[in-house]
Amino acid sequence: MNNLAIDKGFTVIELLVTLSVAGILLSVAAPSYRDFVQESRITAQSNSLLSSIMLTKSEAIKRNSTATICPSTNGIACTGGTVWSNGWIVFADADGNGAVDAGEEIIQVGAAFTGGNTLQTSVGDLRVTFTANGFSMGFNSTFSLCDSRGNAHSRALILNNQGRVRTEKGTATC
Repeated sequence: MNNLAIDKGFTVIELLVTLSVAGILLSVAAPSYRDFVQESRITAQSNSLLSSIMLTKSEAIKRNSTATICPSTNGIACTGGTVWSNGWIVFADADGNGAVDAGEEIIQVGAAFTGGNTLQTSVGDLRVTFTANGFSMGFNSTFSLCDSRGNAHSRALILNNQGRVRTEKGTATC
């Protein structure tokens, strides 16, 4: 018979070394992961608003009539003031008055933002209306999207009177 002892498992020292290495790796990786999640969230939210603005413009051209996007807290009327982070609606605005009237179709409802991010425009920008030619005359706006990291990681969506939107990173006012 062979009297060699066969060890199964780990010693306490091996276990402590492994846990120490894992703890060090996690302490380095956690902040990077948090930044990754925040960056992904703000990019997705910026793209969501951008696509809704482009949908509004497209619908105005397609319908040969005005279409409006406005902040909305209930998904059926323009009720959000200048705070867009609680959601928005895109609707066919046949009379161009910026309000959802009887018979006007709500095309899209934008969901409220998560993660505590804020999206707002300057005072007075309660809506954006596109005309049948795709212009947003009189509705040039800057949308400021911010998270807890401040201005350096913010997004600005800038809409001009011709209906063109451009985005800038780190230039929004938070």
